[in-house]
Amino acid sequence: MLLNRIQILSAALLASSPLVPLVFHQAGQAQMPEPEAIAIQFASRVGDMPFSCGSSYPGLGTANTTVAATDFRFYVSDVALIDASGRVVPLVLEQDGKWQYQNVALLDFEDGTGACVNGTSETRTQVTGTVPPGNYTGVMFTLGVPFDLNHNDATLAPSPLNLTALWWNWQGGYKFARIDLENQAMVSSAGLRQHNGDQPHNQPHGNSHDDHLGPHGDSQGFLIHLGSTGCELEGDNQQPTTSCRYPNTSTLVFMDFDPVNQFVVADLAALVADSNLEQNEPDTPLGCMSSPDDGDCAGILHNFGIPHGDQPPGGQTFFRIE
Repeated sequence: MLLNRIQILSAALLASSPLVPLVFHQAGQAQMPEPEAIAIQFASRVGDMPFSCGSSYPGLGTANTTVAATDFRFYVSDVALIDASGRVVPLVLEQDGKWQYQNVALLDFEDGTGACVNGTSETRTQVTGTVPPGNYTGVMFTLGVPFDLNHNDATLAPSPLNLTALWWNWQGGYKFARIDLENQAMVSSAGLRQHNGDQPHNQPHGNSHDDHLGPHGDSQGFLIHLGSTGCELEGDNQQPTTSCRYPNTSTLVFMDFDPVNQFVVADLAALVADSNLEQNEPDTPLGCMSSPDDGDCAGILHNFGIPHGDQPPGGQTFFRIE
């Protein structure tokens, strides 16, 4: 499935692509060159500032809100490099038993300190694997978990798909990204850090999000949980999910990228630039839980490069190259 997806995307980038060169030896046998190890580095920023769980960031969103992040994690999959001719070459991920599994990798920028009390002390800021030798000038990856891995039981899945903090349920699957913010001007020390009541759009919502609204409907924080919605089950809750109307994955292509000297930057300020972090749409979960019916998701999904409801996707702004 990975190769099929890569081939389709590669065709869209280049009408015709050369095959991987073969080295021919005297015996007439063809042999592939030895693969090279590579690490694609990711970094977290808030505008021009480095991200830290212990820091507050002023001037975010349309209301110029001061926030602290209580979580900052996301999954990427189908990572590939692009060579100078436009050929897409899949990165064969290192199967390290912790951060990477099959074609999925977890990036984790929270370290359990400061406001990130529900996180872990370990962080992960790179995707590692091998590619054939080549002159690589671009990178491509998908924000999200592939469908065939997305709707399993996180309590039984291998790492890094065993994190229940990044999983909704059997039907909805994983939270591809979890970026939780608290409003520093309003939230108490016991505010958002104890919030676990979100549900994807597939399930009825409770009233847990009301606990984080002020007397005038203003919000003490903004939760960003990206995942598939509108997912249908074949039978009861123990049967496989057959489809999701809104997959909510985003494929990113950067044609100008030096894998040795550059980073893929995830920018929190750019992600929330079009969102009011101090107001929550009535009768919706706090922040954005990826619902096509929640107006608070419009700016977030747009900046992820994902359609919101029937609106076409916009040009993503969350990721950039530095």
